[in-house]
Amino acid sequence: MHLQKFPARLLHNRSATVTRPYGPEERALLSRAGYDAAQAEIGSWPDYRPTPLVALPGLARRLGLARLDYKDEGQRFGLESFKALGGAYAVLRVLQDHLASHGVARASATELLAGRHRERTHDVTVVAATDGNHGRSVAWGASMFGCQCKIYLHANVSLDREQAISRYGARIVRVAGGYDDSVRECAADAQRNGWILVADTNAGGGSAEVPKLVMQGYTVMVQEMLDQHTTSPPTHVFVQGGVGGLAAAIAGHLWETLGDLRPRIVVIEPDRADCIYRSIEAGQPTAVPHEVDTFMACLAAGEVSPLAWPILHYAVDDVVTLPDAAAPAAMRLLAAGFDGDPPLVSGESGCAAIAGLVAVMLEPDHRKALGLGPESRVVAIGSEGATDPATYAKVMAGTT
Repeated sequence: MHLQKFPARLLHNRSATVTRPYGPEERALLSRAGYDAAQAEIGSWPDYRPTPLVALPGLARRLGLARLDYKDEGQRFGLESFKALGGAYAVLRVLQDHLASHGVARASATELLAGRHRERTHDVTVVAATDGNHGRSVAWGASMFGCQCKIYLHANVSLDREQAISRYGARIVRVAGGYDDSVRECAADAQRNGWILVADTNAGGGSAEVPKLVMQGYTVMVQEMLDQHTTSPPTHVFVQGGVGGLAAAIAGHLWETLGDLRPRIVVIEPDRADCIYRSIEAGQPTAVPHEVDTFMACLAAGEVSPLAWPILHYAVDDVVTLPDAAAPAAMRLLAAGFDGDPPLVSGESGCAAIAGLVAVMLEPDHRKALGLGPESRVVAIGSEGATDPATYAKVMAGTT
């Protein structure tokens, strides 16, 4: 099978360092204690199990790596995305806080799943803006734990993604413009109506506490990855960009857990939605000044999450941006299985880490700059499965 070469921009983060300690500022955002709390709750949910870390020895050999593993979040809770860990966990926690404010001692997930407090949660409305997967997680959490839900979708979100969210009983609000417009409108409506904003970024306003819970939920996936990588930690982790919540969760948990032995963190973004690249380059959060519509739909973010930034600033080592055409090529590569590798189903954003890895490995200067070679052990995050079935079918048919 032929590997297609696509132009990639590479930026090294001059502020990144393995010697900086993971201190109180970072632990106020993400911590091992927060992970323990998230794992205790999420581990009690029906059908929880770690998603597979799939070895890809064929592609590793072709790229000249010692090892390549793919964390397949397409297997997560039937929602086919890592987002299932974040939004739903945040819904649980805000409902627990709501009940506590009404005199109900810390209600467990098991109690809420059984409907024991539904008379108190039924009138609560949680809201979120989304490119698709976060909203699906919030809607699923609201359905499970017994509250109302409104999800704000921008103009470019597909009908398939809308229907996947509506399936959990959420009411859909369509917003003109792009993702960042929907974030701002959702936050403003939540404040005006007394709804609880369950956002994965605080760029549009609202409390920072809920996005912290969302990111903390993602750390369950990170610890799974560490537990599954049994021989030794990876040397590099390639992860999707977006608003930066996933990248911060991965970088923060690995930083706190492994210290100066943490792997090199490489963030992958579409070149049309490169807010992390721009922010790392400027040394401060910097918005994309143009429309961020991209084929990698769930990465269509124009502003980095201010909450994620303090960790991204010091713990993301490099950022790679790619043209949209790199994504369908990576989706087909994963679906076919390279040189005996197991075939994998990956969506437009889920494939980005593999697309970025292939792009830099086919460019000698990038490969050298990232320290990638025959001793490298790489984990690529497969952040979603085919969450937009119609688009996936077109890609497999070669029409996209």
